[in-house]
Amino acid sequence: MTTVKFTLNGKKVTLETDISRRFLDVLRNDLNQTGPKEGCGEGECGACAVLLDGHSVNSCLLPLAYVHNKEVMTIEGYAETERYKVLEEAFIHEGSVQCGICIPGMMIAAESLLNQNPNPSETSIRHSLSGNLCRCTGYNMIVKAIQRAAQRGKGLW
Repeated sequence: MTTVKFTLNGKKVTLETDISRRFLDVLRNDLNQTGPKEGCGEGECGACAVLLDGHSVNSCLLPLAYVHNKEVMTIEGYAETERYKVLEEAFIHEGSVQCGICIPGMMIAAESLLNQNPNPSETSIRHSLSGNLCRCTGYNMIVKAIQRAAQRGKGLW
């Protein structure tokens, strides 16, 4: 057992546990963060995405030790921000939400992109979503939603 400390959605967390555990399991089972989901378990679908120091990462690939002294934001924490509200409205307006399995990961990927590039090209958007799978809406509506959020949220990112 080892002590791991990190910030989760703005709150300090200290855990005494096996540092080789998958971070996704710790989030869901120990910290009640159920927004990140296990889709593939291999880092290929993006359903488990979280922000780690502002960058989108797949939590199913991370051992807990990797988040020590880092800042993590799940979709639950992101949902409390003004930026989320702009992105959510854009996803709804563009019809980008259907089953909801991929949406938390898509929104985390969009936040990571917009944080780095508040006025991304369509190519940049598609590249940033390349690690996220959607089987319902298709990517065109999601790309349009991110473009809309970038326009509506000028000055937020």
